[in-house]
Amino acid sequence: MSTVLPSSSETITTDVPARIDRLPWGRWHWRVVIALGITWIIDGLEVTLVGAIGGVLGQKETLHLSEGQIGLLGTSYLIGAVLGSLVFGYLTDRLGRKPLFTVTLGLYLGAAFCTAFSWDFWSFAVFRFLTGAGIGGEYSAINSAIDELIPARVRGRVDLRINGSYWIGAAAGSLASLLLLDTDIFPVNLGWRLGFGIGALLGLIIIFYRNHVPESPRWLATHGRGDEANRVVEEIERHFTEDGVKLEPVHESITLHARHDVGFGLIARTMVHTYPGRTLLGLSLMISQAFLYNAVFFTYALVLVRFYDVPSAETGLYLLPFALGNFLGPVLLGHFFDTVGRKPMIAGTYTISAILLAATGWLFTQDLLTATTQTLLWSVIFFFASAASSSAYLTVSEVFPLEMRGLAIALFFAVGTTIGGSAAPALFGYLIGTNDRFNLFYGYLLASALLAIAVIATILFGVKAEGASLESVADPLSKVADSPKA
Repeated sequence: MSTVLPSSSETITTDVPARIDRLPWGRWHWRVVIALGITWIIDGLEVTLVGAIGGVLGQKETLHLSEGQIGLLGTSYLIGAVLGSLVFGYLTDRLGRKPLFTVTLGLYLGAAFCTAFSWDFWSFAVFRFLTGAGIGGEYSAINSAIDELIPARVRGRVDLRINGSYWIGAAAGSLASLLLLDTDIFPVNLGWRLGFGIGALLGLIIIFYRNHVPESPRWLATHGRGDEANRVVEEIERHFTEDGVKLEPVHESITLHARHDVGFGLIARTMVHTYPGRTLLGLSLMISQAFLYNAVFFTYALVLVRFYDVPSAETGLYLLPFALGNFLGPVLLGHFFDTVGRKPMIAGTYTISAILLAATGWLFTQDLLTATTQTLLWSVIFFFASAASSSAYLTVSEVFPLEMRGLAIALFFAVGTTIGGSAAPALFGYLIGTNDRFNLFYGYLLASALLAIAVIATILFGVKAEGASLESVADPLSKVADSPKA
C-alpha cells in the first residue's frame, strides 16, 4: 500500500499523486463529478432565466426597473464574480478545496434563493452581486478539486464535460422561462420568483452530497498533512477493491517540503519569471473566449429581434439549438484532448471557431441568412468554441503549481471576465444599435482576431499535459530539489 516516509520534521515523501492517477474510472469518480459539476447546470439555468426576465422586471406589476437598472444588474453579477473568484481563489489555496467548494456553493444558492424575494433594484443588485461572488469562487474550488482527484489519463475530457454542462442548465432555463413567464399560468410577479427559488432549493441537495467528496490528498500532502492524505487515498482505494478491482502497486513518489501559505510575491515570480509563456497562454485563451461568448451570447436576442424581426417572447426557442451545440462540443470532442493532445486540439478548436465566425459574419452582411440559419451556424461555431472555452479553464488549472492553482484560476478568470465580459457586451450593443450589418461584421472580425492570437500563443507556449500527472506538468512549489520524479 502507501508510503508516507518522514525524511525530516518538515518534509515528507509520498506516493499519493501516483496512486490517484493509477486508479481506473469508477463509480466513485462519477459521484465526484456529479457533486462538483452540478453547479454549472444550476448556474446555466439561473443566468438564462435572468436574461429572459429582463423585460418582465421593467413592468409596474413587478420591480418596475428602468433599462439602465436592468443593465446594471449584469454589472453587479460581473463584479461579484470577479471579486469572489479572487477572494475565494486565494482561500482555496490557503484553507483547502473542500471547505471552499462547500462555502461557495452555499453562498451561491443562498443568494439565488434570496433573489426570489427581491423587493427593489438595490436588493436585486446586492443578491446578484453575492450570487456572482459564489459562482466566481466555485470556478477556483471546483476546477482545483476536479483536476487533483481525477486520473491524469482522463483529466482533459472530464474537465471539459463538466464545464460544458453549463449549457444543459441554459437549455433548461430557456424552456423554464417559457413556462414561468406565461401569465396564463403564473401571475407576472410570481413566475420569475419561482424560477430562482426552485433552482436554489434543488441545489441544496448537492451541498449534502458534497460532504462525501474528500479534501484533495495532493493539497494535504503539500501542506505537510501526509498521514491524512494517505488515509483519504486509502478510503478512495477501498471503493475500488470492494468492487473487485485489483490495484497495482505504484513505484513513483515525490518529496515535499510543507508549505502552509504561499505569498503573493512568490506567486507573481512564478507566473512572470518561471512560467511567462504559460501566463501569456492563459491570458490569451481566457480573454479571447470570454470576449467571444459575451459578444454573441449576451447580444443573441438583440440580433434576432433587430435584424430578423423575431418577437422577443420567442427568442428563448432559438437558444435551444445554440445551447445544444455548446453542450455537445465538449462532450464529443473532450476525448481527443486526452488522446490527440492538448496543443493540437486547443489550437484546432480556436482556429475553426475563428474561421467559422468570420465566414458567418460575411454571410450576415450579404443578407444571406434567416433567423433559423443564423442560429444553426452559431450552433456549429459554438460546438467548437465551447470545447475551446472549456479547454481554456483546463489549461489555466493544470499548468501551474498545485499550491497556487486556486488563485491562478481566479486570476485568469478575473482578467478574462473583466476584459471580455465588460468590453464585448458594450461594444456589440453599440454595433447592433447602429443597424449596420457591416459594423457588426467588424466586431465579429475582432473576436476572430483574438481567437487567432490565442492559436499563436498555443503553438508557441502550449503544454503537452495529456496523460501527465499534475506534478510533472508543473513542479509543486514545495517539491524538494532532489525529489524523485513524480
